[in-house]
Amino acid sequence: MGVNFYLLDTHVLLWWLFDDPNLSKHAKNAITSSDSRIFISSVSGWEISIKHHIGKMPHVGSLIKELPLHVRRERFEILPISFEHAMAAGALDGKHKDPFDRMLIAQARVEKLVLISNDKIFKKYKIPLLW
Repeated sequence: MGVNFYLLDTHVLLWWLFDDPNLSKHAKNAITSSDSRIFISSVSGWEISIKHHIGKMPHVGSLIKELPLHVRRERFEILPISFEHAMAAGALDGKHKDPFDRMLIAQARVEKLVLISNDKIFKKYKIPLLW
């Protein structure tokens, strides 16, 4: 079998790091498989930081200062936001206005990654999903 390339939605990253029971068995299997390369978008760091700062994610306080360390410890790869990603996110059809989701959609498309998420909004954008 070949290597599978996955991009974690922000909530999936947090559920993984906090060992949350909401994480699906399929997601856990994909993340732990030796045949998987797991990417974390830079937009997830931005989203977590902003939402923690404005009080929407108080539970990440213990994690926030060392989030890059936790990501590296898990051997996840950071996916930077490129100019191509930004242009693709801006050009997406639909009325979904969440800039974090739009960037994840664009990155999954441009980089040909399977997005691991349980967010149903992504189905509208016809990207490969795993949950």
